[in-house]
Amino acid sequence: MMGDGVNEVGNRFAERVTHLAPEGAYEVLAKAQALEAEGRDVVHLEIGQPDVPTFDNVAGAGIRAIEEGRTRYNPPKGVDALREAVAEDAGRRRGIEVKASEVVVVPGAKPMLFFPTMTLVEPGDEVIYPDPGFPTYAAMIGVAGGVPKPVRLREETGFAFDLDAFDEAVSDRTRLIILNSPGNPTGGVLPEDVLMHVAEAAQRHDAWVLSDEIYMRLTYDGAEAVSIATLDGMRERTIICDGFSKTYAMTGWRLGYGVMPEDLAERMGLLLTHSIGCTATFTQYAGLEALTGPQEQVDEVVAEYQRRRDVLVEGLNGMEGVHCQVPQGAFYAFPNITAFGRSSAWMADYLLEEAGVAVLPGTAFGAGGEGYLRVCFANSMERIGVALERIDAAVTALHVA
Repeated sequence: MMGDGVNEVGNRFAERVTHLAPEGAYEVLAKAQALEAEGRDVVHLEIGQPDVPTFDNVAGAGIRAIEEGRTRYNPPKGVDALREAVAEDAGRRRGIEVKASEVVVVPGAKPMLFFPTMTLVEPGDEVIYPDPGFPTYAAMIGVAGGVPKPVRLREETGFAFDLDAFDEAVSDRTRLIILNSPGNPTGGVLPEDVLMHVAEAAQRHDAWVLSDEIYMRLTYDGAEAVSIATLDGMRERTIICDGFSKTYAMTGWRLGYGVMPEDLAERMGLLLTHSIGCTATFTQYAGLEALTGPQEQVDEVVAEYQRRRDVLVEGLNGMEGVHCQVPQGAFYAFPNITAFGRSSAWMADYLLEEAGVAVLPGTAFGAGGEGYLRVCFANSMERIGVALERIDAAVTALHVA
């Protein structure tokens, strides 16, 4: 493959895809696996997925669906039973009324980021998104031809939007505002006053809001993630993106959904018809069991994540030159490592090569992530303990040097 968007036979790729880059988590995972192939022991704190298997009742429902022949096409917007269950569950948890006609089921949450952007954003429209933030945000804005307007998340405000920067970025040219709470990579939960500020601006400038709420049920210390869709005047201009990967340990099942105004859901259905066709039927029946079956397993896993978070953050804050806020959601810590005078990428490589601990540089999530590392605590307490010992030894060696 040649550079500058040209392939071996000289055909130039469309401009809309030439900006695309690999996702950092998969790059670091590949490096870590290469070290493991050489016999090294690596603690994996880079990939953002639960370390527990899919719950037995959920996996069993998927298996039964296959055995019952639920392997054929289904409506592009999803199986009716699942859309009804999503409407009930998503509405009840957020305190709003949701109709099944407002629900669209997709294969994983990422299409529910990409497709609304493709549906709403014209070339030249401006899109505001968090920096640091999930790298797919910038990717989908570029593919849609939108103008990216990253807004910095500030550590001193719990990694909420810098509202001064937000106010400078938002205008009548703003077509879409992307929110993520609880957030990846910071673990921050947006306070209601910030959401109200964004909501007022969205209404004043007639902008849509795409609210990525994939981690909504993963909150700690009694924190509650509020959906901007619950605020006055926001239901008709908000798309909620959610899914099953994080809450129900279903990353490989590829099952997500969106909640949006009915007319937009109809447009989305047409886009799905001509792109993916439909989401796997048996996967949807597994999702139906996830929503309607016992929820105690989710509560137990969240409680275990909180215990791991506490051990990880305490350990990181005990290291000279490292300080880490206590994340209120998701399963990521975002320690500040600026005291070492090294780039985030250098530190991530150093910890992998020298300590055998795989973490992500903050810059994998945008320029605003410089000076930070993302550390996933969806791993066993034992392995987190090993990682802390190794990181401590590695950073101590830097101080000595």
